[in-house]
Parts: sequence; structure tokens; C-alpha cells
Amino acid sequence: MRILFVTATRVGDAVLSTGLLSHIRARYPDARLTIAAGPAAAPLFAAVPGLERLIVVQKRRLALHWPALYAQTATRRWDLVVDLRGSALAWLLRAGERFVMAKGDPAEHRVRQLGRLFGLEPPPSPAIWTAPAHDRVAEVLVPPGSPVLAIGPAANWRGKEWRAERFAELARRLTAPDAPFAAARVAVLAATHERPQTQPLLAALPPARIIDLVGKTDLLTAAAALRRCALFIGNDTGLMHLAAAAGTPTLGLFGPSPVEQYAPWGRCTGVVLTTPSGTALFPPGFDHRTTDTLMDGLSVAEVEAAARDLWRRALNQAA
Repeated sequence: MRILFVTATRVGDAVLSTGLLSHIRARYPDARLTIAAGPAAAPLFAAVPGLERLIVVQKRRLALHWPALYAQTATRRWDLVVDLRGSALAWLLRAGERFVMAKGDPAEHRVRQLGRLFGLEPPPSPAIWTAPAHDRVAEVLVPPGSPVLAIGPAANWRGKEWRAERFAELARRLTAPDAPFAAARVAVLAATHERPQTQPLLAALPPARIIDLVGKTDLLTAAAALRRCALFIGNDTGLMHLAAAAGTPTLGLFGPSPVEQYAPWGRCTGVVLTTPSGTALFPPGFDHRTTDTLMDGLSVAEVEAAARDLWRRALNQAA
């Protein structure tokens, strides 16, 4: 049996789609999978069991990436085509069954929208597949020792970024002698080009307590490293969704982005919101490329309280 699974360009959306992919794998365990995803998201699927082919969909002008993808997939008949991009591709290919995602309700979480495509209630939670090689590298990067508090201080646009100086103060509070993560190490994760956003946080913490992972992991190694962490706190990013899918207790910080659709989804997750939040934060002339952070309405005390509450829940779940 051959299945074509067309998923997202952005990492966060791709992570959220893995729950549906996990359901498909369980339903058709012997199927051979072809997965098509954008360049940033494609590496997320490299270790999926049953993967036959991974197609990187490079966006082109005038939507010419769709004819290119058709040319790569039209030479065979598919038993099942799942298109989460809502294109016409599934209807042009020879296929036994087709499931095509329509535009979702903005008030409903993306995981629930995806589950509804197959009539699944509750919807399957995101899942990440790693290979032993990823786990071995992660063990080197995050060696055994004291607990690790993971922080993701960057985001793909400035308005979603809580200030790194506030992350630094939060880390100091949570690792103080009488705090939940006393003597814990602090892992800082971000992409290479995001190092400027992380520098104030890295500079504020004792070097012996820092695990600097900025630019040092691919997606699956990051997932394996996050599994070795006790708690993740970060902005609304693909990394946040990766942490939740990896099973790490995850606290997402939200301001201008839609928490209803993109809150972290996993066994132990939480969010803390600016007041106001969502589009109410957008100033006149808002441009995500130039507008500064819109997260200043979120205090360190609020995030600390939410982190402590999430950690208590994680301990209760583990008991």
C-alpha cells in the first residue's frame, strides 16, 4: 500500500500534523509513505517508520511548486492521498481514497481540525520519530546530570518574542536555591541566525550552568535533546510545538499569535497570555517584519507562576 501525505511548510504546523500521520501509520502499518513538506519542515519526517520518499516542496512564484509536485507524484497510483495544504493535487492524482483539508475554524485548535478530517475524537496528539543517531548526539549535547530547564527565546517574527532579558530573570528565579529547579542547568535552543536574540540570556547566566544549543541541532536532534529536559518555556514557535510533541512539559508564551489554534498540544502543556492578546495588540501600521515585540504586557512574575503551576502538574502526572 502506498500513501502520499502532503503537509505543511512551517515547522509548527508540520509538528501538529504528526498526530494524524501517527494515526495513519497505526491504521496501515505496512504502508509505504511518501511525505511532501516545505524545506524547513521536511527534516522533521526523516525518521518516520515506513518512509519510502521525502519530497521537499520548494515554494515557487505563481504557485508553480504544485505542478512540480504533481510531476513527482503522478507516475503511480496511490491507495491514499492526504493533502493538508488544501490544493487540487489529490483530485488530479490517481488514488483510491482522498482526504483534503479545508480551511479551518480560527477558533478551533489545529490538532482538532486535523482530527476532524478523519472523524477522530479525541484527535491524535502530535508525535516525533527519532533515530538512535539523534539520541546519541542528544546525550552528548545534554549529558546526564542535574535537571535541565530548556528555554526557546526566539521566534520567526519579533512581535512574538518575549524579551531575552525577561527570560534571563525568569531562569534566575526558577533556578534559585529555594526554587523548583534549584541548581538546574539551562539549555538555550534557537537557530544559528537567531543567536542575537539569545545573547542577553546566555550572557546573564553562569557559564557552568548553560547548555548552549543555539545552531547546534537539527530538528530531530533538538527533539531528542528536549526529551532529556525537565521543562520547556518558550515563545509560540515550531520549537515550542516540537517540545510538546517530544513529551516534555511545555509552557508557551503568547501575545499577538492565535492561542486558540496554536497552543502547545501534549500530555503536559500550558500557556500564559499577554493582556490584551491576539490582533488587539497590533498597532496602527503593523508589519510583522518591522514591529517590535508585542509581549511586554507579560510580566516575569506571571510566567514564573505559570511555570511553577505546570511543573506541579507534571510531578502529579508522574506520581
